[in-house]
This record gives sequence, C-alpha cells and structure tokens, in this order.
Amino acid sequence: MEELLFASCAPMLWVITVAEVVFTVLLFSRYAKSKNLIYLLSGLICVGLSYDALILALGSFMTEGTLLAVLSRMRYVLHGGLIPLIFLICAYALDFKGFWKKAAWVFTGVLIVLGVTDGVVRTIGPTVVANICRYASVTAPAWAEIVNSLLTFGTVIPMMIAGVVVWIKQKTPHLFLSAFLMFAFSGLGAAVLELMFYISMYGELLMALFLYLYARKKDYLT
Repeated sequence: MEELLFASCAPMLWVITVAEVVFTVLLFSRYAKSKNLIYLLSGLICVGLSYDALILALGSFMTEGTLLAVLSRMRYVLHGGLIPLIFLICAYALDFKGFWKKAAWVFTGVLIVLGVTDGVVRTIGPTVVANICRYASVTAPAWAEIVNSLLTFGTVIPMMIAGVVVWIKQKTPHLFLSAFLMFAFSGLGAAVLELMFYISMYGELLMALFLYLYARKKDYLT
C-alpha cells in the first residue's frame, strides 16, 4: 500500500489540483450570479486549497531554490489568511444574527491577521518525499504554533459541530461531511507520516466538494 501511495503521489497531486480549481471556478461563478456570500466564502477557501495542491504538484519537477521557497511561503500565508473563513461559513450556516454575527466577523478578522503573520514568520525548509520537493515547517515562535493548532483543529471541530446542527435543521449532511472527511484523512495521514501531506490532500479535495454541495443547498434554502 505504501508503495502505491508513493508511486501515485506526483500524478494525483495534479489531479487534485485540477479538481479543486474546478470547484473554485464553480463557486465564484455561482456567487457572480446569486451574490450569496456562502459561495464567496467557500470559493476563497478553495482558492487556498487549490494553491496548496498546485505548489505541491509543482514540487514534482521543481527543485529547492528561491522561487519554490517564495511560492511555498505563500502557501502558509494563504492558509493563515483563508482558513479562518470557516468560522464565517459556520456563522452563516447557523444563521447568526446581530451581535453573534458581528462577533464572528471580528473573531475571524483577528484570526486572519494572526494566521497571515504566522505564515510570514514561520521558518520553512526543503524536504523531498516521493520525488516531491516541498518546503515544510521547521520552527516557529510558540504563539505561532498555538495559532497554527487553532487553524488546524480549532476550525474543523467547530465546523463538524455546526455541521451536525445543520444536518438536523436543514436536512443536509454536506457541511458535516466537509469537515469530518478533512479531519478523517488528516488522521489517516498519521499512519504514514512521510506522506501525511499527501494523504491529507484527499481530505482537502473532499472538503472542497462538500463545501460546494453545501453552498448550493444553502442557496436553495435562502
């Protein structure tokens, strides 16, 4: 199984990239027609997912150097700046109003600033796995590690909880599945630590798919 994962890594990263770009385009095109914010928020998250997959795919033929380092730095900056939007998706999915809606925007704004700063100050270094050259995190200040953990787990878990509520009230499992499958594939990646970055990409692809499906359902309900 490990041999299959190593062999499939480079070509499948390109497949994942193309699929995520398709979902991104679909979300933005639907936002242009409906102006429903759920499409815009989901589309922006998919921009980050698509860019993440693209830079990893480029690592199949690029070697370490200034260009790949700069492109990889943007991976971390975009991750920190876009993943917090998950909180806004949860807020809109749960139909927050008044104070709670404003609080969600303020909280998300603070996280975006912290996330982008984390992406800038984090030290990254080259590593090669399965013929993929990528720049992985090496060190970061203690506060940045806390922010990173919050963005990694503190977004997916609330999204799963919101997804359960939405499933019950709106009769759609898509938001829950978007978060749960991302979480599940991250856990599967722990079984093959060298390829954790690759296995988790399937979770990101499924997150993009179910974000798109949920956005369509939410738009229909509103």
